[in-house]
Amino acid sequence: MLEKTGTTPTPDTFSPFALSEEQLALSELARAFARDELSPHAVEWDETKHFPVDVLRKAAALGMGGITIGEDVGGSGLSRLDAALIFEALATGCPSIAAYLSIHNMAAGMIDRFGSSAQRGRFLPRLVSMEHLASYCLTEPGAGSDAAALRTRARLDGDHYVLDGVKQFISGAGASDIYVVMARTGAEGSSGISTFVVEKDTAGLSFGANERKMGWNAQPTRQVIFENCRVRAENRLGEESIGFKIAMAGLDGGRLNIAACSIGGAQAALEKALAYMGERKAFGRRLQEYQALQFRLADMATDLEAARSFLWRAAAALDARSVEGTRLCAMAKRFATDAGFKVANEALQLLGGYGYLSDYGIEKIVRDLRVHQILEGTNEIMRLIVARGLVAQKDP
Repeated sequence: MLEKTGTTPTPDTFSPFALSEEQLALSELARAFARDELSPHAVEWDETKHFPVDVLRKAAALGMGGITIGEDVGGSGLSRLDAALIFEALATGCPSIAAYLSIHNMAAGMIDRFGSSAQRGRFLPRLVSMEHLASYCLTEPGAGSDAAALRTRARLDGDHYVLDGVKQFISGAGASDIYVVMARTGAEGSSGISTFVVEKDTAGLSFGANERKMGWNAQPTRQVIFENCRVRAENRLGEESIGFKIAMAGLDGGRLNIAACSIGGAQAALEKALAYMGERKAFGRRLQEYQALQFRLADMATDLEAARSFLWRAAAALDARSVEGTRLCAMAKRFATDAGFKVANEALQLLGGYGYLSDYGIEKIVRDLRVHQILEGTNEIMRLIVARGLVAQKDP
């Protein structure tokens, strides 16, 4: 089981170069789970588009269904830095499954942070155990990067809200039991959005076909469709019109987690490349003996270490509720997902034709990591967040 690692760090006391024994143990626990439960099946799950709910529940039994969720509702109560260590380790086994766990944790975390005592008690225990799975519903067919332009509406009718609209690219859709949904209750723009918890058996809720994707095939991706969908008013998270704030707060943590998944997937690809280069010979020498290839390995390892250090810095800032938290999360997400994809693609190249074969596992990692540069806010939007912050500091 996951155990708390101590006090929450502050920017003044946190050292990214000295993980505690407890944090190292968390990482090793997750790495062992990835090695034993994810890695042996990852290629098969990708090929058959199998969503291994039974394995997710095994992860939840170790505390991974509610990593940062409060202990009073069964969560592990860990920090954002702890979560980053766990998701990196899980992604060494299968980035797709690690990423779904990240999304589940993000949606559950929004209920934990913004839900009432009654909502937390009602929803979170079964989310923490992953008896129930969760999905995050913000993106729409016509509102991706411009999320504040969403058109799904929620109209108050007595003690219910009536939802109408469509959500796009929703991970876990159709399999999940809980949908954390952003819908418009007021005027146009970000100030007119509210957040709702919609349960799977709600009348008027339906799902599109499972999307055919480049990667992330071990988790379903569908549209979530609301047609005269009546949701109890008590399922609204927080007050009306703060839904965009809730959605963005969830994404800060989600961006850290997806960055960690990129680092973990790329680390696995690098390790596969190292093993191959220690065995493969060309022109009478092992590949690892060629200085040009050694330089490439060194650059790959350096890029991952830089991304990892950046990620830990951003996680510590978010734990400390630093005013720089959102900006650093955007920076770390952009940097780590770019670096992760680049390293995985380089690893594929080092294996030559074998890297292109599914049996070696690297081409799946490349396909899985590509979407990390798009979701949780595209990397172009991450640059926009950073730039806006810089301009605001210059011209207060």
